This record gives sequence, structure tokens and C-alpha cells, in this order.
Amino acid sequence: MKTLNDLIDGQTAKIGSYKPTLLAARRLMELGLMPGVEVRFIKSAPLGDPIALDVEGRQLSLRREDAAQILVQPV
Repeated sequence: MKTLNDLIDGQTAKIGSYKPTLLAARRLMELGLMPGVEVRFIKSAPLGDPIALDVEGRQLSLRREDAAQILVQPV
């Protein structure tokens, strides 16, 4: 299974679950990054971190470190 960090510009995926080591899971759920939600990878910052995502019509930035802990299924 891929992680959110593996997506490329414009790719859409559905969130599957979090890796058990992720300490920020509660914060991510509050941002709308919950299992079953579709996200679209918009782009990376010029130096590669953070990344920009579209989550249900809202744009948010996420550190690559956190994105690597979120398992997704490309759609």
C-alpha cells in the first residue's frame, strides 16, 4: 500500500489508515484526514517539504514526515 507521501502532483487517493507509530493522528483527523476521505496531491514546496493537499475542497499543508505515516489507495 502507498503512503500519502508517495503521491505525485494531481494524483487522487483515498485514505486507508494511519501507521501505528503516528503520534499526530488526532490532529490529522481534526483536519479532515480520516479513513475513507479522498485527497488530491496538489504540489510540493520548492524544497520538497511541506506538501499541499486538497481535502474535500479545502487546501492544507502537511509535513512529508506526517504524510509518510498515512496509508492511501490511489483512485
